[in-house]
Amino acid sequence: MTEFSTSQTKANLMKAFAGESMARNRYEFAASQAKKQNLYVIEAVFKFTADQEKEHGEIFYNHLKDLAGEKLMVKGDYPVAPSDTVVQLLRAAQQAEREEYEDIYQQFGDKASQEGFMVVAESFYKIADIEKTHGERFGRFADLMEQGKLFVSDVECKWMCLNCGHVHESSTAPVACPVCHHNQGYFVRLELAPWTGRN
Repeated sequence: MTEFSTSQTKANLMKAFAGESMARNRYEFAASQAKKQNLYVIEAVFKFTADQEKEHGEIFYNHLKDLAGEKLMVKGDYPVAPSDTVVQLLRAAQQAEREEYEDIYQQFGDKASQEGFMVVAESFYKIADIEKTHGERFGRFADLMEQGKLFVSDVECKWMCLNCGHVHESSTAPVACPVCHHNQGYFVRLELAPWTGRN
């Protein structure tokens, strides 16, 4: 087994911590952009994901606890994708998540396993699976926006207001919620709403 202090895994954990920290900030910035455009549902998706990225960063950071007090250099490539266009922000996030789950965290997990750090390897593999879910979620909302179907369905369906919980049945989300009067940007298809037991 490789000594942790001289391992590639140590460097990979710091890269992953930096990457998750930056992803969290990128998603917070993207959420702010969505909010400016009255797209509360997209803002909520970015914030929900940002909170999970914070947790991933903490998991990677805690694996470094034996090196407390040391300074580690981070070398890596990280995406830069600011945009005023919410769809572009969603697509950039989808791509960044895809790179993490298809490539980066698989390699980091393999290296940790090779060096004998099985608990760390499991963290990389399991978080890679979560990043796949993140990427698919961003892609789904980008698809809906590009198709002009974020608030319109080909068939009648149920829409939930994420502010008050009102459920509306129609092929189109209401322009404003009839209960709390928040705008259409708060509506999401019920099947995509969190904690409904339908997704």
